[in-house]
Amino acid sequence: MSKQNLLYVQTSGVNNPERLYSPLILAQTAVTMNIDAAVYFLGMGLTVVKKGEAEKIKIGSFPSLKEVLDNTIKAGVKLYVCAQSEQLLGLESGALIPEVEIVGAATLNDLVLDADGTMWF
Repeated sequence: MSKQNLLYVQTSGVNNPERLYSPLILAQTAVTMNIDAAVYFLGMGLTVVKKGEAEKIKIGSFPSLKEVLDNTIKAGVKLYVCAQSEQLLGLESGALIPEVEIVGAATLNDLVLDADGTMWF
């Protein structure tokens, strides 16, 4: 039996901070449950992984989004960015954190087909 995997798709951007934490926390939790997890950033979701943006977001007494993102990376969650969304938003090469993998739109389709479950934020 192969290991289960979950895909979290982040379409919300920094203008909607309440929706940014969930996919990262859920992906970290999946890893602790011995489930492979990945987060795919699409559309305005790319603003979450733009250098310097996560540091600006902190809600109440919860850790900053940067801290949560760093912990997600340390947990081994794969982070994917849609190349077409990067182009659409006019982001230049090097604008995103180095831990993301920039992939084509077909990758999202493949990830969804391969996942045991998907959640969109």
